[in-house]
Amino acid sequence: MQEAKAVLMLKLRRIGISNKEILTCIESLDRSDFVSKSFLDQCLEDIALPIDCGQTISQPSLVALMTQQLEIPQRSKVLEIGTGSGYQTAILARLSSRVYSIERYKTLADMAKKRLEKLNISNVTILLQDGFLGYAPQAPFDRIILTAAVEEIPSLVISQLKVGGIMIVPVGLPNQKQSLLKVVKNEKGLDITELMSVRFVQMKEGLVKA
Repeated sequence: MQEAKAVLMLKLRRIGISNKEILTCIESLDRSDFVSKSFLDQCLEDIALPIDCGQTISQPSLVALMTQQLEIPQRSKVLEIGTGSGYQTAILARLSSRVYSIERYKTLADMAKKRLEKLNISNVTILLQDGFLGYAPQAPFDRIILTAAVEEIPSLVISQLKVGGIMIVPVGLPNQKQSLLKVVKNEKGLDITELMSVRFVQMKEGLVKA
């Protein structure tokens, strides 16, 4: 396991992950805590893996890249849309003051809560609701990250981002090319940069209370 972790960390550095705090988070966080038992032998490989409810846990290199592009300030409030396994959530929690994470599947939300509690991560609030609504009670946010693809940048969510804030979001139609975008909100509007091509599960509206 130690050798596999070393190989992974070397790959992250090779692809340009230079933020020492992010590297430390990934090195110290055990990805096996976030995958099912049937995939434990693959947990340190740089691949996406299936989780419950037809969702996935992204490969560590993509998680690291998205997190680095967020440029999270030390004292910041982050909105994550798509809690999933809670792996990305745990990394965000270690880099920021407060994380609000939205999940539409009750099964995933409950499992993520238990995982974070086990790791003594207490600065995360997991919310069971529609991600397209964002979370107005705590807006505006310093940073926003979406971990599922949308057809276009959600207007209600981007309205909850501070001026000067950054959103990372995969955009694209179902089963077609998706682009990972870095969106910086300024006084005049949005400055959008395409980072890379990606493949995420599609974000859906509504709740699944099971």
